[in-house]
Order: sequence, then C-alpha cells, then structure tokens
Amino acid sequence: MKHLLIISPYFPPTNAADMQRVRMSLPYFRQFGWEAEIVTVDQAYADLPTDELLLQGVKEATTIHYVKALSKKITSKLGLGSIALRSLYFYRNKVNQLLKEKKYQLIYFSTTQFPVCILGAYWEKKFGIPYVIDMQDPWHSDYYQNKPRHQQPPKYWFSYRLNKYLEPKALKKVSGLISVSGKYIKDLKIRYPEIRDIPTAVIPFGAFEPDLKIATENENTFSDILAKGFKNVVYIGRGGLDMHAAISPLFEAVAKGLAVHPKLFKNLRIYFIGTSYAPGGQGMPTVLPLAKQWEIEQNVIEITDRISYYHTLSTLNKADALFIPGSDDPGYTPSKLFPYLLTKKPLLAIVHSNSPANQILQEYEAEFIYNYDDDSRIIDKSIDFLMSLFNEKLSAQTYNANALKKYSAQNLSYEQCELFNNVLIGKA
Repeated sequence: MKHLLIISPYFPPTNAADMQRVRMSLPYFRQFGWEAEIVTVDQAYADLPTDELLLQGVKEATTIHYVKALSKKITSKLGLGSIALRSLYFYRNKVNQLLKEKKYQLIYFSTTQFPVCILGAYWEKKFGIPYVIDMQDPWHSDYYQNKPRHQQPPKYWFSYRLNKYLEPKALKKVSGLISVSGKYIKDLKIRYPEIRDIPTAVIPFGAFEPDLKIATENENTFSDILAKGFKNVVYIGRGGLDMHAAISPLFEAVAKGLAVHPKLFKNLRIYFIGTSYAPGGQGMPTVLPLAKQWEIEQNVIEITDRISYYHTLSTLNKADALFIPGSDDPGYTPSKLFPYLLTKKPLLAIVHSNSPANQILQEYEAEFIYNYDDDSRIIDKSIDFLMSLFNEKLSAQTYNANALKKYSAQNLSYEQCELFNNVLIGKA
C-alpha cells in the first residue's frame, strides 16, 4: 500500500467547494492502492461556514492532521486574509514533522488556496518526495488584466502580482498535474517548458451518489428558499460578469415570453443562489442588474449568500427545473455540474461551445444544452424549454449509462490514482 499525503486547507465540516474532490475520493483511494492522510487547517482558524453533514462522507478511519493559522483578525489589517498565507508557516512545520516520522510516496495539493503549493518544491528538495497539484482553477491568470476596475476581484492588484511571483516556484518543480480543464494544463505547459513531459490528467469532480441520499434524509432540517405556487428554475453557484453572455439569452427569452404569454411567465421565478464569495450579507449582486436591463427583475431572485452543500442539493431537488450558465472563459467548468445531474431534474444549460461542461453534458446526452457563442436560435430554444416547463412536458432526465459510470466519483478516484502511479514510475 502506497502512502499519500493530501494538502487541503479546507476540509469537512468546512463548506468549501475546493475540498469536494478530496472528500468524494477518500472512500475509494484505498481500493486503488493508496492510503491517504489529510493535512488541513483547524476549523477554529477557517473563515467559511460549516456543514456537519459533510462529515458523513468521511470515514472515521481517515487520518486527519490539523495545523494552526494566524488569526484573520490580525492579518486582515495588513490586507492578508487568505487561509493559505495565514497557515503557510504552520504547514511547513507540521509536514516537516510528518515526513520525518513516516514514509510517504507522494504529496497531493488539492485546493484553490494555491500559495500553499509553493511548499511542494521545498519538501521535494528537503525530503525527495514528488508532488502533484490539482489545478481546479487557474492560479496566475491575465483574464482580468484588461477588464475595468469595477469588474476585477477585490485586491486584484496585489493578488495578481503575488500569483505571478508564486506560481513558477511551485509549477517548475511539480511532478504531475490534475485539472478540471485541459486548457489549464495546456496553458501551464506553454508557460513552463520544464513540465512539458510530466504526467497530467483532466479529471472533473465527479458524481458522488451518497450525497443525494444524505440531502434527502435531512431535507426537513433546511429552510425553504423557493416560493410556492410558482415555476421555480434554480441555479446555485458563483455569479459574475463573465457569465452574462450565457445568462442573457435566458433573460431575453423571459422578456419575450412576458410580452407574448404574460399570464404564464408572471408565474416564473429564476433563482441565482450563493453568487458571492463575500461574507454573509456583504455580497454584491451580479445577476440582478442584468435582469433589470431586460426589465424582468420581478422574475429573478438573486441571493448572494452561500448555503450549505446539502442545503444546495435539497434545493436543487425541490426545483421544477435547473439552469447552468457557463463563463466566457472556455476553460471554466461549473463546480456543481454533477450534483445537478444527480438530481435528474429538467436541465437547461447555456455554455461556451469549447467548455469542458459542454463536452460532459454531450456525453451524458442531456437534452437542452445550448452554446451561446454559436447558436443563432438559442432565444427560441430557451422559450421552448420554458413553455414545456409551463405545460408540464418536462420529465425526469435519463442519462447515458456509460457517462454515469465514467464520471462517477469512484472511477475518477481511480484516474487520480493512475496519475499518482505514473508520477512514481517517472521518478523511478
């Protein structure tokens, strides 16, 4: 049995999107020859909401090591709130101790808290242990460089320069890459010729069937978000101006529907939930302003505050239909793509034609997938979807069995382990 040390600053019960791959993979690593241990930041220092139900998917036998972090109350005065930066010193000391006490074959960074990844090169040099990075998002990116300041993330000037400095320190020595998007890997290999020949794998997050059962069993503990007596279409996930190109066709369809079928479309509510990463009550709407441009704000409800993972699943399951908007970044994959598919609810997806999400949905043989960048009839098709919803012509989705197996959490855990094995072969 080979031993894997996973670096994941967020871990259950913290409700963070970037720890979901690790959480869903842990039940399967052992059957594929890897014994995994987690090193995470103690919950007392985390800065995100918690969901105790997330612990139900983590085996009691899993070894979890905890590290401290600097208090955010102190570091935020210096403009440094990142849990990766706050925990970096403590990660170094704790993992140094573990690597001295036990033989690990590989270190695996699976997080979007990327600054912590610079320790991989340090540990490889000090202990000779290779490391793999899971690129769930781009780390250093020029995406916002030419955007107006109001479209840039908070503290962009600082984070852009920090990422530009730190990324090469971690990437030039990495022994393997996993990513949700082939574009992310391609861009990195162009940027860093040193890693041109290392093992890589494109692996999405996957579908973890036990999650839907947990959500259903606990649905009475969640508050009802959706209004009764309406046809409720739901999207849960981040918002942003980069999604406007995908959302606009739906909003135009609603505006036209209100003009032609006002009685029907007045009963439509489209929810955008958890659209901001800001602390509760501090998020700025990014979807509602677009709805106002189309004069359909009475049909659109944006809730910027995030909800827990299982509350998300329960809400998706109670919706009449689901909506997935893509980004104008072709490499983007919605993090909750597979939870959507697990519910088998009627699904309208409007995405970029070159996005990984488009490919996955095509493999699933999802019925209502439209590309906002090359489909001239997208407005009419969106109206047809909504009319079918009003007329009760939409039913539970039946997906391709091969896709269900291919994108199961178990199979994608196997693919991760194969990548780990290839890294060790390359180092032999």
